[in-house]
Order: sequence, then C-alpha cells, then structure tokens
Amino acid sequence: MNAELIEKETIDVTQIIPAETSLSEEAITRLASAQRLGNEFKAKATITFNTKEGAKKVYTTVWAVTEKYIQLKNNIHIPIKCVIDIEY
Repeated sequence: MNAELIEKETIDVTQIIPAETSLSEEAITRLASAQRLGNEFKAKATITFNTKEGAKKVYTTVWAVTEKYIQLKNNIHIPIKCVIDIEY
C-alpha cells in the first residue's frame, strides 16, 4: 500500500473515514503492543489510516488505545475502525 506519510500535527480528523476492512485480531494486539512500547520505552509506531483523500500514515507514539480510538499526542484521536495497519 502506498500511503502518504504526514506529520501528526497535520492530521485532519474531519477527513478520516472508516477503512474498507476491519482490523484483524493480530492488528488489534499490535495496537496494544504499540501503546505499551510508547508508554514504557517512548518507541514510535507507524499507523496507516483511511481518509477522504486516500490512505495516510503517521510515525508517532501511541499514548492510549481505547475500545474505539487510538490517542496520540496533542489530544489527537483516530477511530480504530479507520486504521488500516500498524507497524513498529
């Protein structure tokens, strides 16, 4: 997948739309691991998500994962249903 890399400060949450497919159980587990890596080791992850302009990705620290959202720094929330992939 060829997603545009953007800075977290430029994420426009009004442009985020649901992904075509739901995350696998493995990807949900990777989200939890990315949160743990971010909180304990300040490690970053690459999150690919769907927008009206196509797939975007951001390289950042995952601060929290809730049932419905990924929380990034500066109170940015990406709906989990919009996430395409997560790598670390």
